[in-house]
Amino acid sequence: LNTFDQKSNDSGDEAPVPQEDRALTQGVLKTLASKLDDLSTCNELIGKHGAALQRSLSELEDLRGSTDSTDKVKTVNERATLFRITSNAMINACRDFLDVAESHSRRWQKALQHEREQRHHLEETIEQLAKQHNSLERAKDSQLTCPVSDAVDVERSQEGDASDENDEAEFFDAMEESPAFITVTTGDIHQYNIELYLKTRRSRIPDKPNYSLNLWSIMKNCIGKDLSKIPMPVNFNEPLSMLQRLTEDLEYSELLDRAARCDSSLEQLCLVAAFSVSSYSTTVHRTAKPFNPLLGETYELDRLEEYGYRSICEQVSHHPPAAAHHVTSQRGWTLWQHITIDSKFRGKYISVVPLGNIHLQFHSSGNHYVWSKVTSTVHNIIVGKLWIDQSGDIDIVNTTTKDTCRLKFSPYSYFSREVPRKVTGVVEDREGTAHYILSGTWDDKMESSKIVDSSQGCGGSEGKQKTVYQTLQPKLLWKKYPLPDNAENMHFFSSLALTLNEPEEGVAPTDSRLRPDQRLMEAGLWDEANGQKQRLEERQRLERKRREAQHDSVSSGQDIEGYNPLWFEKRTDDRTGESTYTYRGGYWEAKDRQDWSQCPDIF
Repeated sequence: LNTFDQKSNDSGDEAPVPQEDRALTQGVLKTLASKLDDLSTCNELIGKHGAALQRSLSELEDLRGSTDSTDKVKTVNERATLFRITSNAMINACRDFLDVAESHSRRWQKALQHEREQRHHLEETIEQLAKQHNSLERAKDSQLTCPVSDAVDVERSQEGDASDENDEAEFFDAMEESPAFITVTTGDIHQYNIELYLKTRRSRIPDKPNYSLNLWSIMKNCIGKDLSKIPMPVNFNEPLSMLQRLTEDLEYSELLDRAARCDSSLEQLCLVAAFSVSSYSTTVHRTAKPFNPLLGETYELDRLEEYGYRSICEQVSHHPPAAAHHVTSQRGWTLWQHITIDSKFRGKYISVVPLGNIHLQFHSSGNHYVWSKVTSTVHNIIVGKLWIDQSGDIDIVNTTTKDTCRLKFSPYSYFSREVPRKVTGVVEDREGTAHYILSGTWDDKMESSKIVDSSQGCGGSEGKQKTVYQTLQPKLLWKKYPLPDNAENMHFFSSLALTLNEPEEGVAPTDSRLRPDQRLMEAGLWDEANGQKQRLEERQRLERKRREAQHDSVSSGQDIEGYNPLWFEKRTDDRTGESTYTYRGGYWEAKDRQDWSQCPDIF
């Protein structure tokens, strides 16, 4: 905390601290002080009981073999028990103290990083203004002629030359004195003014009701079936659609912003790998399933002002459920994906396998990355506390340079000594030479270590020699944001997730925010939500039968259901040869015009 204050003071005039931030900080300090008092009390008791125990042990040593030894041993046991209890209390107090300190340390680090970025953008803006000021000074000194069209429309004549020169001099003086004439490009000023113009996003939703449900009565007839075809009450859901969960992958989009500025494709690949891992960090406590989107359902996320990107998703198929997603960022990258979800109930667990590739291209270098997702497994479906695990491999390929990174998500094992949720990886160039080692966990952080030397050791699998790498100190690539206060009662949503279902004006009538069953569930009206869910699913079944009756054969761009997506079209990827849905364009233009006449009525 002292370091944070010192760095704030070094930056010059300090902005006033908001009242809520000040109150939060004071509350944290009060909590930490209380924990320190607990530790001090435990320390004193440990010292007291420890001294008594030592005295008893000494007396026992002196009386060994005497008739009083039994009583002395009893005394030692009693004091040892007191010592053990006090020690346990101190350990628990230490654990509480560390949990609180670590949680708020991450929050302060995030705040400090935000302030550093704001100061950096401010410095860039000031530098741009200084350059323009110098340019104007040079223009004045050299008496450059001002184009008539840029100043005032005046007819020049021989007699008016003198007055024109005076007008010109006055014009440049006005330019110096009036900031209204000084132009800064949108890209430079955007970050500096971001806090002034942003919409305030919500930071909480209604607490989740405590409804009981007999899970086994519903699930016992579902073993081995595709979950997307099983009617399920909203009790198993969280108030977000699969389209919104897909969009939630963008929570750490700043990793891609940083990657876009990398000169080295290998360093860029490290950041892309960290981004691919970060999308799983939101799932660690999220065991509820998202709503299956209706066919034709869409979801937009416009974060141009805050983070420089726009995202649009559309449900392009219902059986199997498939979604298409397209994101364009003003900060130098475009991401798109077509994901089909294959989920099975296996009795004790549910496995969710996303099928399809994620594509990412950087505008300046043209580097094009492709990867897929790993399997998610929800355990203890019938008995015990639900928990989620991620397992499998992610192969990230830069199709432009042929650099590769294989990430291994280690499945959890009760008998393993490995760190839970462990992720490891190696970044290699097109020749197969390893340059970076990646390590971390999918729920917390990822680090990269540059390889400086390698050697062959023993202990490899299948008789192969194991490669031993010598690396530099690891560098942090990504760190998970702390969850909002009261997250445990708000479906364990992150700060971004809390805003995804926030009502917004101007979105398409097919947007997930307008889905009535999901909206009712978020409000805690689960009985009403279940009624709406049944109505929407029955309506979708009837609409499917109507389309199939009209559909003689499968035509281009349509799936077997006879449905043609509105904003995406089916194409063959030139690089990978895969058949995928890609963005055809037009959504944001339709939003600007507020022309949604093409949208189907699905709600």
